[in-house]
Amino acid sequence: MTDITAQNQCPVCGGQGGLLDVLDFNKVCGEPGAHFQGLSGTPVYYALCERCGFCFAPSIAQWDADKFGALIYNQDYVQIDPECVDVRPRGFAQSLDQMFGQRRGTFTHLDYGGGNGTLSRLLREAGWRSTSYDPFHDAGVRLEELGTFDFVTAFEVFEHVPDPHALLKTIRTLLAPDGVVYFSTQLSDGHIQAGQRLNWWYAAPRNGHISLFSKASLQHLASAYGFNLASNWVCYHALFTGKPDWATPLIP
Repeated sequence: MTDITAQNQCPVCGGQGGLLDVLDFNKVCGEPGAHFQGLSGTPVYYALCERCGFCFAPSIAQWDADKFGALIYNQDYVQIDPECVDVRPRGFAQSLDQMFGQRRGTFTHLDYGGGNGTLSRLLREAGWRSTSYDPFHDAGVRLEELGTFDFVTAFEVFEHVPDPHALLKTIRTLLAPDGVVYFSTQLSDGHIQAGQRLNWWYAAPRNGHISLFSKASLQHLASAYGFNLASNWVCYHALFTGKPDWATPLIP
């Protein structure tokens, strides 16, 4: 049997992550009792970093891409998150186009973790210079072939990634000098606390939500890569080093 406590070093700040709670693998986003096709009988332990407040699932973080594809991002995923195919990317595309208006053609854009590419396609139709890349949908694409981009979005990506530092390193290689990263992930402050049950709706292993960020953990990650952080401290965040003119809607 694997010693789960041996895997609990925080993947954000390196602090100690004590075990917090255990969820059934089939737990999905929603109320605490919401499970996909009933209980699976497979426990998923979550740990909470004592230093930065990052909450994570150590055992799932050890999986390789094939296992993620087989057990989480499989043919059933659309039943778990039906809005991921069209509704959510369409909403993000509309929001971005309204936000940037006439600035839309002055910068290059990459939607990282863009799934089937719907968001990027809609933006191109609106006049954007947009590209989509998803590690699962575009597994055959080499990152160096993509080049660099002024603006990188990553909507509902960070909570799915087992290694936040690997994600930031990848995004850094895809970001042009003075580029801006805009992403969404719910913050756990006020929802997750040591000594209390993990009943936050966003904690959901079957959705692939295995990395749950606090304010402090997000600030630590940004600082580690030389980024400034702008955030509404709920779900929308921007990483930047400079303030290009086109980015005024995000960084006043």
